[in-house]
This record gives sequence, C-alpha cells and structure tokens, in this order.
Amino acid sequence: MDDDYDEDRGWGEDVGDGESDGGEEAVGDPQEVLRECLEKFSTPDYIMEPGIFTQLKRYFQAGGNPEQVIELLSQNYKAVAQTANLVAEWLILGGVKVTEVQAMVENHLKEMILKNFDPKKADTIFTEEGDTPAWLTEMIEHPTWRSLIYRLAEEYPDCLMLNFTIKLISDAGFQAEITSISTAAQQIEVFTRVLKTAIANFLQGPEDWNKSVREVAKMVCHGQHTYVYSQVLLAVLSQETRGGAVVKRLSQEIVKCAQESQHDVTPITMALNGAAGYPQACQALTSMLSRNALNPADISVLFRNYSALDPPPIDLIRTPQFLELLVDALFKPGVKLNVEHRPKYVYLLAYASSVCETWPKKGVASSKLVNKEELKATEKAVDKVSTICSTNKGSTELIAELSTLYDYIKVPVVSVGVVRWVEVTVLEPTYFQLCVESTPTHLALLDEVAGCHSLLHPRLLNLLITLFESKQDALEILVQLELRKMLLDRMVTLLCRGCVVPVMKYIKQCWISGETDISLIRYFVMEFCNLVFQVLEAIAPPYTNEFVQLFLPMVENEEITGSMRGDGDNDPVSEFIVHCKAHYTVH
Repeated sequence: MDDDYDEDRGWGEDVGDGESDGGEEAVGDPQEVLRECLEKFSTPDYIMEPGIFTQLKRYFQAGGNPEQVIELLSQNYKAVAQTANLVAEWLILGGVKVTEVQAMVENHLKEMILKNFDPKKADTIFTEEGDTPAWLTEMIEHPTWRSLIYRLAEEYPDCLMLNFTIKLISDAGFQAEITSISTAAQQIEVFTRVLKTAIANFLQGPEDWNKSVREVAKMVCHGQHTYVYSQVLLAVLSQETRGGAVVKRLSQEIVKCAQESQHDVTPITMALNGAAGYPQACQALTSMLSRNALNPADISVLFRNYSALDPPPIDLIRTPQFLELLVDALFKPGVKLNVEHRPKYVYLLAYASSVCETWPKKGVASSKLVNKEELKATEKAVDKVSTICSTNKGSTELIAELSTLYDYIKVPVVSVGVVRWVEVTVLEPTYFQLCVESTPTHLALLDEVAGCHSLLHPRLLNLLITLFESKQDALEILVQLELRKMLLDRMVTLLCRGCVVPVMKYIKQCWISGETDISLIRYFVMEFCNLVFQVLEAIAPPYTNEFVQLFLPMVENEEITGSMRGDGDNDPVSEFIVHCKAHYTVH
C-alpha cells in the first residue's frame, strides 16, 4: 500500500501476485509515461512489486530503453523479502519452531503496517484495480491478517477499503469475529448478518456470556438506527416459544449497557413493550425510568393499576431497571420510605416477582389468566426481611433475626434483596475494622443464598472477589491474612454449591499472576481437598476436562500440596494426580 515501505515486500510476495499498480495502457505523453515508470523502477525492490509487468509493458510501449530498465531494477534490488526468508530459514535450522518464526514475521509486519498505514493510499487500490485484488481475498483467509483488518477498521472507520474488506470477511463466513467492530454497524447487510450470528451464539449459552453481551451491545449501541433496528428484531424474536426468554434477556442486557453509556433509551423500551395501551402505567414508569429514581406519586399510580381487577401486563414492571430501583428502595440500608407508601413498594416488588400470567391462544375469545397464589406469601417475606435490612443492625443484633432471614431467604426476590443489603454493608470502608467475628454474619448469609439460588452465584463470586482484592491497610497484616482466608472459605462453599469453574479460574489466575501470597493459594487448595475428597466425597471421576486443566497444575505444585501428600500414592491428592495423568491430556 505504501511505496516507501520496504519491509512488506515479503508479504506482497506471499499473499498474492495480482497487479496493484494499475493496468492502464500507455496513453498521453510518452515522455510523461517514461518519467513515471523510471521513477517507480528507481524505488527499492520494485522488481518484487505485483505490478512490475504492467509497468514494464507501459515503459516499452512508450519507447523505453531495455538496458536502462534492467540497470535500474538490478541496482535497486535490495532483497528485503528474500533476506527475511533467509533469516527465517536460519532460525528454523537453529532449532526455533516454524510456528514461532512465522509468528515473529507476522507480528513484525502487523506492527509496521499499523505504524505506516495510510487510508488514502489504501482507498486508491479500488480506483486502480477496478476489482477486488486477489491478494486481499487470500489475505482474509488468515486469522492474523483478519485481526489486523479489525484493528485498522476501528482506527480508520471512514476508510472505504477497510469497510469493503469487513464486508468481504462477513461474506466469507467470519461474521462471528466482528461483533465488536463498529464499522460493521455502518453496513446494514453486514450488521444484520453479525447480529444474527451473535443472537445464535447467545442462544447456545456461551461460557463467558457477559463478554458476549458487551460485544453485541457495543455494536448495537453504535447509533440510534442500529439500536432501534436491533431491539425491534429482538422484541419480535422474544415472542417465540422456543428461546424467546433468552432473547428477551439479551435485549434487557443491551438496554442495561446502553444506560451505563449514558443513553436514555426509555422511550424506545416503552414503545416496544406494549405500554402505550396502558397510558397511566406507561406515563408513571417512563417518568421514573428516565430519571432513574422512584417517587411516591408514580408508585401510587402503578399500585392502583396493579391492584385493580384487570391489571396491565406484568412485563411492564418486570423491567430490570425498575426492579433494581425497588430492591434498593426496600433493602438498601439508610433509605427512608414514607410509612404510608412503603406497602405499595412491597406490593409491586412482590407482584412483579411472583405473579404468573397466562395469555389465551390467538383466536380464542377469553381474557388472560392471572395467578396470584404466591403473592401474599411473597409480600409477607419481602416486608419482613426488608424491614430487618433497612435498619442498621450490627452483627450481634442480627443473631436474633437469623431464623427469620434463613426462613425467607429461600424466596428468590428476598435473596436478591439480601445480597444487595450485604453488598452495601460489607463494602463500607470501616466494616471489617469494627467486625469482631471470625465469620461476619452478613457473609455467612451468603452461604445460604449460594445453596438456594444458583443463578446468584456470579454475583456472589464478584462480591467475594471485590472484598478479597480490596485494600485493608487499616488492619494489621495477620488480621488481613485471616480475613482473606475467611473469604476463601466462602469461595470454597460457593464452589461446593456448584460454582466450580468460575471459582477455579479466579484462584488459578491469582496463582499465575503471583500477586497473591502463596500461603493463601495453599490454604484454598487444602480446604477444598479436605472438604471434598475426605469429607463430602462429592467430586469423583469422571472429571470434566476444564476442571482438570484448572485444578491439576495447582495440586501438582509441591509448594502448595507438598504437606498434604503421604509417602506412597494412597492419599487423596496423589490419587487425584495419578488418575488425571492417566485419563486426561494436560496442556
């Protein structure tokens, strides 16, 4: 792309032999043609350029001297590409793996291209070629060069050549790779294909679905047109019996990402959820969601609507943003609600979380069925537990309330409120300075939540990680160490409740980074092994391959498990190592 750039000649030699310097015949002033050709022939390694034959033809048609062109091409032959190939061969002969040598060359080329890329010169490729260059088609078949195109496309979104290449990549079937490329959002055909792939991947339940959602949301939130287009499509798909609930979750997560980016998408959300048919409820919800704050007047309007004989659809108040505001209002310590209006908040949260609606099939003349069997019990649970949580009680005072908390924590919406209450409480800077218990009551409650509600495992783990990594400089070193051991105990409990891979990934990450005291890693492994192998015997062959890859390297480490092994292979740790090595390939 850049005639002044010498080091990419080897790439030009490898990825194609098309003619990129133009195929026009010698027209106009012969002297001008000769001057242009001689200027090109004088550049380093021009004989290696794909367009050499086209320029030679123009040169001779204009009456050029063969001896002069031979002399210029030979004098300016620097053999950059051939020298690079020779050095690569020497490295391979010296014992370096072929894949490593290839990576060296490719990475250096990528750095040089990123440094010297000129979008204007890149756009001239199409004006000179008139068709897709053969080398470009071949180039996009390789992951290394596709990743280069993605980086350039993000840096130069207005480059026509890069936009066209993104479309070529999409046409070639690699649209799953470009979900986070904003350039894809500028072409409706590419955008639709990428969005379709992203939805299909999400329906399959990706392991790191948070990352998948963020990538899709970034592309969807590129502009108002892409956001509306995507949300309309998702709204239609969410009506499907199969996979509709998952698509709706994706839509809600995109709304959340848009709000975090300071976009007010409430009008679009309300337009798509059918709220227009219920003007009072729509106006009340829109007012609160747009300001991201509840107010008694609008809550009263919703309470009247949803306590009526024919209430609006429950989906209107199942908007995640509204539910989070209700949970904060009821469970967050320090929030004061008017005594007269508090029951309305409780009712709406209980209604949204426990009532079930059944809509008649199309063509059947009957109204929807509203099942309120669990409403009263849920309302009572929310009221009792939120009353406990909203008052600032210390750990000692909470002991008297533990039986109530444990009874009602089985109710899903109550457990969400309890987790929110615990988050706000334990993240206070002075919480652990004032705590005298080895295991604070607030964190002990999380063990019960983990056992009852697996869907809250990611949120619980995130809280434990935040606390584990937090600076507690006001505490003595030994007290800090004991605090982190207590948090590791909570992680072990979470792991035994089924959150295996995420916990293992985090602990292995701590071990590999070297930023965590090795004694803490040893403590975690010992506690886990003692609890699982010797007491519960809950983990037995066959193991998943992912579990083995994460746990075995830590178990094999002498510094971590040396004190847990016996002289022979009869102890649980040694048996685990022998079994894994015999039945699994460890990377």
